[in-house]
Amino acid sequence: MTKLNQILAVEKGVKSDVQRKVTDAYHTIQKTPLLSGISRSYQPIDDEGEQLPPESTKVQVQAEGVLKDVGVTLTRLFDVTATKDWANCEARADVTVDGTVLLADVPVTYLLFLEKQLADLRTLIAKLPTLDPSETWTLDENTDTWRTEPVKTTRTKKVPRNHVLSEATDKHPAQVQVYNEDVVVGYWTKVSFSGALPQRRVNELLTRVQKLQDAVKYAREEANGIEVTDRRIGETVFRYLLG
Repeated sequence: MTKLNQILAVEKGVKSDVQRKVTDAYHTIQKTPLLSGISRSYQPIDDEGEQLPPESTKVQVQAEGVLKDVGVTLTRLFDVTATKDWANCEARADVTVDGTVLLADVPVTYLLFLEKQLADLRTLIAKLPTLDPSETWTLDENTDTWRTEPVKTTRTKKVPRNHVLSEATDKHPAQVQVYNEDVVVGYWTKVSFSGALPQRRVNELLTRVQKLQDAVKYAREEANGIEVTDRRIGETVFRYLLG
């Protein structure tokens, strides 16, 4: 008995071969000279006239024959595709993760859908923003975000000061240098918030999606291992079309 995975293995090759042959047939019937033929003979008006040999060109391509060849070619594709599609209606398997059946009796077509979606989801998870590891983060239940511990810093203000270089005398005024001094005038208390995720959470999600991806692949392989009934659809179709 043929198995579904065997049908899937040959389907691509059959499609490629059919596409090539149908394309060749299309181009062939566009070549008018190949479908045309002539036969002509020459007779002079009297026996003394010049004798010329007859000329003939045979028809090289018959449209009806091209259609029959296309029908034979497409019949194989129709049969392979029908066998696959009918089998897909019956091919099912359980998706099992860590020994537990997560999804039971899943059709193989849905398993293929899951594979594609999980691959896209993994890409999204891998790009999730993570918290700065240089900070210590705790979950703030009031805002449902992550927050750091308060960090207190000073706020300073430049205050001009005078520095006497030399005292005043009866002959010279005092020499004074003006400079700015940073004076603490207040304190900043800073708390950072973030909607990103801890790296351990992202790693956990990636592990989970990887397990599910593997389970779906195993299930698909199991579903594709069922035995199939060969379908003969193409002959019926082309018997009607070309009849």
